[in-house]
Amino acid sequence: MTQAEIIEALLAFIALPDASEAEFEAMALKVFAYQFRNNEPYKRFALQRGRTPLSVRRWRDIPAVPITAFKDLTLSCSPPEAAERVFMTSGTTQGIRGRSYHPTLAVWSRSMLVNFRKRFMRGRERIRMGILFPDETELPNSSLAHYLGLARRECGTPDSEVFIGTAGLDFDRLLPTLAQAEASGEPYALLGASYSFVPLMDALAASGRRFSLPEGSLILDTGGFKGQSRELGPDEFYDGLAAAFGVPRSSCINMYGMTELSSQLYDDGNAACPSVKSGPHWIRSRVIDPLTGADLPEGQRGVIVHHDLAHFNCVSAILTEDAGEIVPGGFKLFGRVDGEASKGCSVAVAEFLAAARG
Repeated sequence: MTQAEIIEALLAFIALPDASEAEFEAMALKVFAYQFRNNEPYKRFALQRGRTPLSVRRWRDIPAVPITAFKDLTLSCSPPEAAERVFMTSGTTQGIRGRSYHPTLAVWSRSMLVNFRKRFMRGRERIRMGILFPDETELPNSSLAHYLGLARRECGTPDSEVFIGTAGLDFDRLLPTLAQAEASGEPYALLGASYSFVPLMDALAASGRRFSLPEGSLILDTGGFKGQSRELGPDEFYDGLAAAFGVPRSSCINMYGMTELSSQLYDDGNAACPSVKSGPHWIRSRVIDPLTGADLPEGQRGVIVHHDLAHFNCVSAILTEDAGEIVPGGFKLFGRVDGEASKGCSVAVAEFLAAARG
């Protein structure tokens, strides 16, 4: 398939109301064949594993690339210099940033919007939004900035606003807006990085102020704290959100996404933690033993692997460094791997780089 053909096929697949296991598998094998043919480092790795489009018959057998490889190699089916957008990770201790190259944002944006409308908007056409993250003009290489910009433009009301810029959180605009939203009786949505909510909650607590946003209001957080704020446990964090804004924990939704994916996964609120996360029909997640690569049964903790068909230009099968377990309806996330699982991920990275570099 050509790039135009794979894009057309993926847009049509995303537009389906759902997909069976067989339909997902057929599309996954097409994407694998496309990446095998056009992504040379990935092809070398797959060959070293004895996995080719002729031998792979199940989506679960498509070889997964360790997520840190995006920092070490250019993984792109098209010339990187021709990319419409390059999304970059926030950085590492070595200052090396992983990159995902997108020759077009058509698939990424369609993936985001179809799923966002279903999982967050829940039947609403639009809702007034307050964004607690810089916009794309300030962070053009941030997939989260693009995500939140799309959400605001396509699903927000005209009076939706961004409340964070180079100077930080704009309390002088945000607090009156929250008070106005509280008085309006109309549902309001706050969306941003998890760490962006912490100084806001701290400031409200210090001043003894709380809001009670109207029924139907929503909160979306993502990304954890990343050393940008003090760390809070999940229950403390969602209890804090509920207390500060009057939004029940069941309406506080966590989005799980990453630069190395083109799709996002959501829970249905955080009344109980850890919540169950799941994705749309064009992504599948499994949990493996990182030392053997074997799938683990439901309820057994291991390392999460995502197969995201929307990430067609890079690599669709990603071995994360996140610990999780498969449960009915999706998976539970338990933070970063450690111990033997961490060693297994390190071995996987070394094996991939050795094979990909030839």
